Amino acid sequence: MTSLTGTRTLIRLALRRDRIILPIWVYAYLIVAYTNPVSIHKLYPTQAALDAAANGIGTNPALVAMAGPAVDLNSLGGFSAWKFVLFAALGAGLMSILTITRHTRAEEETGRLELLGAGVLGRKAPLTAAVTLALLANLALGIVTAIGATLGGTPFTGSFAYGVSIAAAGWAFTGIAALTAQLSQSARTCTGIAIAVLGASYVLRVIGDTAGPHGPGWLTWTNPIGWALNFHPYSGPRWWIVPIALATTAACTALGYVLTNHRDFAAGLLADRPGPTTATPRLRSPLALATRLHLGLFTAWAIGFALAGFALGTITNSIGSIISGSPQVATALQHLGGQTGLTNAYLAAILNLTGMIAAIYTVQATLRLRGEETSGRIEPLLATTVSRTRLAASHLTYAFAGTAALMAIVGVTTGIGAGLTTHQLGSQLGHDLTAALLQTPAAWTLAGIAIAITGLLPSYSNTAWAAIAMVILIGELGPVIRLNHWAMDISPFTHLPKLPGGTITATPLIWLVLIAAALTATGLTAFRRRDIST
Repeated sequence: MTSLTGTRTLIRLALRRDRIILPIWVYAYLIVAYTNPVSIHKLYPTQAALDAAANGIGTNPALVAMAGPAVDLNSLGGFSAWKFVLFAALGAGLMSILTITRHTRAEEETGRLELLGAGVLGRKAPLTAAVTLALLANLALGIVTAIGATLGGTPFTGSFAYGVSIAAAGWAFTGIAALTAQLSQSARTCTGIAIAVLGASYVLRVIGDTAGPHGPGWLTWTNPIGWALNFHPYSGPRWWIVPIALATTAACTALGYVLTNHRDFAAGLLADRPGPTTATPRLRSPLALATRLHLGLFTAWAIGFALAGFALGTITNSIGSIISGSPQVATALQHLGGQTGLTNAYLAAILNLTGMIAAIYTVQATLRLRGEETSGRIEPLLATTVSRTRLAASHLTYAFAGTAALMAIVGVTTGIGAGLTTHQLGSQLGHDLTAALLQTPAAWTLAGIAIAITGLLPSYSNTAWAAIAMVILIGELGPVIRLNHWAMDISPFTHLPKLPGGTITATPLIWLVLIAAALTATGLTAFRRRDIST
């Protein structure tokens, strides 16, 4: 027996457990990689139109901060890579973090790994299996990205480099996650640390890319996100970045192995502070406990939405120059945003997209109830006078009210950013806040779906993420591939008023609220009647 004994068996087990979620990641990257250049070609069918769009984007600092350096935008491949690579690299990093933590620290925390360790299992086998799975998953993302981009009409050589840049970023965060998974005995804390590194990478990249010729531009090169955005796959790939990413992966993973040998099982390198023997009065209720559990997650989302809203609002004045070369873009944005001009159309489009992203938080907060259940922390609470309905409602409060708060934040910050650039702060703020808040009923329906599945089919609660993926794909790709109306109507966001610029129609909003309420009531009723931890 060696320290790696049982690795192959754990890899097969991990593949079986992730047989749904990993293919969703892969298919999503394939679809977006293909439709991205296809949609760009439809919007900018001539080289003159593409050149005009590239000149409009130029070195706009807000656009550089959001999407990275505007390099090689005069080619279809370069434009599509610039549009997607940041989100692809962030997604690959997030997938790597969740995969590593799920199959290492989370397994220790629940006690399942200790049960497996009672058999023939080497000390380093769990980490090796998780790292292997994450590396293979990122390789798959890179391959399907290259295939999708090639099928979409971009050169194969550049598409291959495009896929490599995304896979390299994911590999680097695989090593980082392997290291952070050793730091705390809590899977939640380890995930939070790794995601904080991911967020810091984005911030450092923004500072470096917008620093100017005399600023700290070197910060871009301190993190995997900056490496991916500066790979330049279609205009002379910087292949020397790949060895740097691989070295980072190897070094962080090796340090993770070292720390594994220097800590006790189910313990972390960071000392855990013991809590008080009794709770303070402000924690002696289910809602207070839910606040403690959800506050960190909500705060992180709120900060991200505030920054994104302001950045998106500040480029409002530039939208005309960006789309000046493409009547197709103008028509598409006007269709999304009503009849009062491109500015309102642009704002309506981004606020609709922001609402779909906020729905991710909605489902995440809703499924926290199931996470508490599977971890065994709900049963001691239910042994007291707390009812199931009251306990579930405390988590749903953050799912529903938290979503509304996030949309209010992004509405205010977008209004401020747009108002400062258009010199109409008062009216812009009110219009954008209203438009943002009207996105919440659609997100609430996804919370209803998640709680209904949790109550009726708890073992399949994670399929709620498939609903999120479907909504985003329909919203972003439906107009591009011209889906039928009945297919578009599957998404609740399709039925929302197109604001600012359009008119408020109450009927679809009322129906969405009623559907969300019915689904939530169904889920709560089923949760109250079924066995716990089934």
